[in-house]
Amino acid sequence: METTDAKMTVRAVDRALDILLCFIDEQELTLTEIAQRVSLNKSTVYRLLGSLEGRGFLTRDTVTEKYHLGFRVWQLSANYPQQGDIGTVLLPEMTRLRDEIGETISLYVRNEQERVRIQAVESRETIRRVAPIGAHMPLAVGASSKVLVAYAPPDAQLRVLNDPAWPKAVDKGSYMDQLQEIRRNGYATSSEEREEGAAAVSVPLFNVRGEMVAALSVSGPSNRLTSEKMKQNAPLVMEAAQRMGNMLQ
Repeated sequence: METTDAKMTVRAVDRALDILLCFIDEQELTLTEIAQRVSLNKSTVYRLLGSLEGRGFLTRDTVTEKYHLGFRVWQLSANYPQQGDIGTVLLPEMTRLRDEIGETISLYVRNEQERVRIQAVESRETIRRVAPIGAHMPLAVGASSKVLVAYAPPDAQLRVLNDPAWPKAVDKGSYMDQLQEIRRNGYATSSEEREEGAAAVSVPLFNVRGEMVAALSVSGPSNRLTSEKMKQNAPLVMEAAQRMGNMLQ
């Protein structure tokens, strides 16, 4: 039987990890903001932050009193195995596509009922589409989401459609019709579906065995990425996806 001390230790680890995960979407946060995100009182969070700061996983700006990730995180990430890491392998080609089109290029994978941004090359435009690497997004809306679902196995599609978190505002019948159109055209587009003022065109990325491994996306402000512009860009993105796919076993 687990002892009370063991349970408390595991709980403390869970809470500390929850704090670190707050920095997936934000570069810096205050004590109050972190406490709100992890639903704990500030005194508990303060003690946990002290431990994380002491071990180098977080650092605190003494002027702003905001926390951000520390050097230990970067030391760990430096030892992340790059062999087979498609985000690293494809980064040069993604940069090439960014330079060709001029908008932000992203790579997404499906993780159960969400999509995750695993790599990105941001546009050089002053006004551009920015989302942090590691960001989790729903599968009901967005060009990349629909690509990931359109080319997923039927059982995975059913799990997405039957997810209790499916937004009521998104009609499932219309969504399925869109998936069929995506498979016919080979790409998906979206405009202000998930975020006001943002648009995207996305294509599936297949490895040399014909397995879909990711969705390759071009995103930017909807006033630049108009419907016509996205249709013009789609063949360029599909050609890039073909080149990238030939690099993946």
